[in-house]
Amino acid sequence: MRVGFIGLGNMGLGMASNLLAKGANLTVHNRSQNKVDELAAKGASRAGSIADLTTATDLVLICMATVDLSNQYLLGPDGVIENAREGQIIVDHATVDLVTSRRCAEAAAEKGALFLDAPISGGPLGAADGTLAIMVGGDEAAFRKASPELDKMGANVRYMGPSGAGTAMKLINQLLVAVNTAGAAEAFQLANSAHVDINAAAELLSVSWGGSTMVSRSAPITADRSFASSAAPIRNLVKDIGIITSLGKEAGLALPLSEAAEALINETHEIDPDYDIAGMLEALERRSE
Repeated sequence: MRVGFIGLGNMGLGMASNLLAKGANLTVHNRSQNKVDELAAKGASRAGSIADLTTATDLVLICMATVDLSNQYLLGPDGVIENAREGQIIVDHATVDLVTSRRCAEAAAEKGALFLDAPISGGPLGAADGTLAIMVGGDEAAFRKASPELDKMGANVRYMGPSGAGTAMKLINQLLVAVNTAGAAEAFQLANSAHVDINAAAELLSVSWGGSTMVSRSAPITADRSFASSAAPIRNLVKDIGIITSLGKEAGLALPLSEAAEALINETHEIDPDYDIAGMLEALERRSE
């Protein structure tokens, strides 16, 4: 199978590198060429445009940072779907809203192509290590065909159901990331106030009911206050929590914890959009002054 990958950012570069290292017949495209050069030096083919990549491959994987970019690259003029052909499989790894995923699936179907919404979790380290969780919605037969390539990038690849189910699962995950990170920041603020060592607290919490992945992740970052220039910046969570709370309002759902986390996330974003998500501690400290 000829595989194409578009978007070599914090996540995409690691994902594409794993595909290449594990034997994929890979063609890549990216706006900045230095990352294309890096993969080309390891054996990947270059595509000068989205159209070139789409017409040259059987499976197109795309990983963009924003909903607008996903729409542009997938649905825009001379984008992936405009150049798609019958039987081709298109996979979107971005975190987007349900409307975007379903619109892409419908547009692909009009071309006879198959679309999978397959957002990812695990951060840049998981992308580099090939240990991502990949949650997939769409045609199950297309999922089975794409699975050997998805398995090269993820340790936990799961089919979640029809179109939109992968995106919905990622939003569920991000709701918990937002709420748990906010909770960890609040707990660590209390720890600082009570002169409890944060790393020691996290170690004990890891074997207590109060522990969570986000507590374990945030503890060393918070203890060192190494919030700046993160590979998991708060600006990404601003996008995700905004999608979640909007979806809740549209569906008439009460999401009070998400809304409280959203306020804290937005305050952290105002401090520095590139702050690590654990930097919510600093927003809490400013509230407490």
